Parts: sequence; structure tokens; C-alpha cells
Amino acid sequence: MSPLNITHDDTATGPVLHVAGELDYAQAAALRHRAEQLPLAPGQCLAIDLSGLEFCDSTGITALLAARQHAHASGADIALHAVPLNLMRILTLVGLDQIFTIHSSDPV
Repeated sequence: MSPLNITHDDTATGPVLHVAGELDYAQAAALRHRAEQLPLAPGQCLAIDLSGLEFCDSTGITALLAARQHAHASGADIALHAVPLNLMRILTLVGLDQIFTIHSSDPV
């Protein structure tokens, strides 16, 4: 079991959250809280880098949806970067690939 590690960078286009480890029931609230504490301005994009993600369950997906809701409520956008194949499969199966902007590479 890998603990969840979330780091934050600011870029010209908006904040970037780097998520590594396991995003599960025990850890999902940490991502949700961290995303909701980010000040976002209209026109910015919250980027979530998932390149270090090892596991994500349904509560992790719910935390990603909460981050999306926070971004949109602020007039900002959200993009998922470097989504692992196993999570991408789930997002596609449930149609969330249609509501998230997804990039195959790490955010710049």
C-alpha cells in the first residue's frame, strides 16, 4: 500500500496538483480538500497530474468529480494529465472521459 502524496505547483495557466500513490476510500478526502482549497479564477485550468497514481477506487473518482465541480463553480476548467491505463479504462466505461479533458502527457 502506497500512501497518497499530493504536491502543488502554480503555472501561468493555473494550479497543478500532482497525485501519487493510492487514491482510495482512506485517502480520497485529502484530494478533495486540497482541490477545494485552491483559489481558482475564471479562465484558469486546474491540472491534475496522475502520472504517479498507482490505484484509484470509486471514492477517488468521486474526489476527481468534486475537483471538477469546484473548478467549474469558479469559472475555471479542469484537465487530467497522464491518466494511468487502468483508470482510463474505468473513466471510459462510465462515460467520464466525455466530461473530463484528458491529456496523455504530464502538464507543462
